[in-house]
Amino acid sequence: GAGLARRGGKMASTAAGKQRIPKVAKVKNKAPAEVQITAEQLLREAKERELELLPPPPQQKITDVEELNDYKLRKRKTFEDNIRKNRTVISNWIKYAQWEESLKEIQRARSIYERALDVDYRNVTLWLKYAEMEMKNRQVNHARNIWDRAITTLPRVNQFWYKYTYMEEMLGNIAGSRQVFERWMEWQPEEQAWHSYINFELRYKEVDRARTIYERYILFTLLVIVHPDVKNWIKYARFEEKHSYFAHARKVYERAVDFFGEEHMDEHLYVAFAKFEENQKEFERVRVIYKYALDRIPKQEASNLFKNYTIFEKKFGDRRGIEDIIVSKRRFQYEEEVKANPHNYDAWFDYLRLVESDADAEAVREVYERAIANVPPVQEKRHWKRYIYLWINYALYEELEAKASKYFFCLFLQDAERTRQVYQACIELIPHKKFTFAKMWLLYAQFEIRQKNLPLARRALGTSIGKCPKNKLFKGYIELELQLREFDRCRKLYEKFLEFAPENCTSWIKFAELETILGDIDRARAIYELAIGQPRLDMPEVLWKSYIDFEIEQEEYEKTRSLYRRLLQRTQHVKVCV
Repeated sequence: GAGLARRGGKMASTAAGKQRIPKVAKVKNKAPAEVQITAEQLLREAKERELELLPPPPQQKITDVEELNDYKLRKRKTFEDNIRKNRTVISNWIKYAQWEESLKEIQRARSIYERALDVDYRNVTLWLKYAEMEMKNRQVNHARNIWDRAITTLPRVNQFWYKYTYMEEMLGNIAGSRQVFERWMEWQPEEQAWHSYINFELRYKEVDRARTIYERYILFTLLVIVHPDVKNWIKYARFEEKHSYFAHARKVYERAVDFFGEEHMDEHLYVAFAKFEENQKEFERVRVIYKYALDRIPKQEASNLFKNYTIFEKKFGDRRGIEDIIVSKRRFQYEEEVKANPHNYDAWFDYLRLVESDADAEAVREVYERAIANVPPVQEKRHWKRYIYLWINYALYEELEAKASKYFFCLFLQDAERTRQVYQACIELIPHKKFTFAKMWLLYAQFEIRQKNLPLARRALGTSIGKCPKNKLFKGYIELELQLREFDRCRKLYEKFLEFAPENCTSWIKFAELETILGDIDRARAIYELAIGQPRLDMPEVLWKSYIDFEIEQEEYEKTRSLYRRLLQRTQHVKVCV
């Protein structure tokens, strides 16, 4: 019996346990519903059906004092409850105070504002609403007291100072407003505050006081601000100009130029200074200011300066001044181009053409030096073809400068030496083992001949043939010696030339023609014989024709006939037969 009882008790307890745990309904179909309902739809339907709209409270008409007091008590209790729930929500305090103000309970409203300030004295809106309430109800001294407390507690909130000074000014208390401004300036506020003080003084025609404030502000920017702004100096100068103190205005501009120096030059300062002088009809001063600034300010930062200078010259300048401006503008464009791509040699050529037409010799040389410093990065002739003309133009410029100054013998010698140095520097720069420029050697030799320095010219051409022999170099050197009637040298050069290029038929023909002119027929015939005996020739038909014509001229018909037969052994061309 006891066992049955124990078993029955266990069953009862398990049954109770099963009853306590609710069964979770099994979802057989877990696929999403065909029609999906979003939270937005639920809210929209609730609004459309007006499910949440409550009927407005019934209007209550207060007929006696007792009902009014009861109403006030209820409202105050509501406000106090809201404040008690969350003291930090300042909007609850402001609503409470405004409600009391609407009932003309000013003392109570004050009490509420004071309690709110105890909670959060850093809230700007709270101070503003408090002071506005006092001003609205013409409680001037109370308002002054609040503003004083506000600017003492939160001196960096500019709005308090602006409203305080405005209130004093509206009340006609100019001295009081000035005193507030002075207190404000002790806190070294931002720029707008100083200008408000200056404008306040100007409204009452206190020009000297305004000037003193400007001076204090400029001094403040010098001592406190690391990088003072140019516009403050310009405003100060314009203030002086507006009140016809032109000497003072000029002095302010000059002080600004001295203060910023050449390290922190700003185009706006110089534009303003120039326009001031333009208004004073001091056109020479304007020109000097613009040129001084343009010479020192980086070109990319001086676009506005260029523009204003151009307008000024068009209005008041002569033709030369306008041309100078246009040249300066073009120079600026070329500077930008060569900075963007230093290896753009076409831009350098245009730039050099411009400076040669206008600038002095030193400026031109400086641009040439900058241009030739941009050596092509790859040692391939096609990359050097444009670059080498920079050197040629530089050398020719120096030589022409020497000609221009030939009446001054010392200068002439100096410029000739400079030209020689340009040629030599260029020749040293060219990688002759990979390629050379025959025109450079020949131009150098021709320059030395013009200087009546024949040994140097021969040395240059000899060096060129030794370092990097080329057909053009041999031809140029031979032509030079022919003009000098140095026939023995010509013979030696032709020999060297034919050793270098034995397949060149033109050289053989020219050599033979030289000997013919000199009357040495046997030498000429021997040269032709050597030529036709070469294993490789570039134009053999021309060589044979020249040899045959030579024999005909000498009336050696048997030798001519023999030559034709020898030629027919080599070729069966119909023209030879004819």
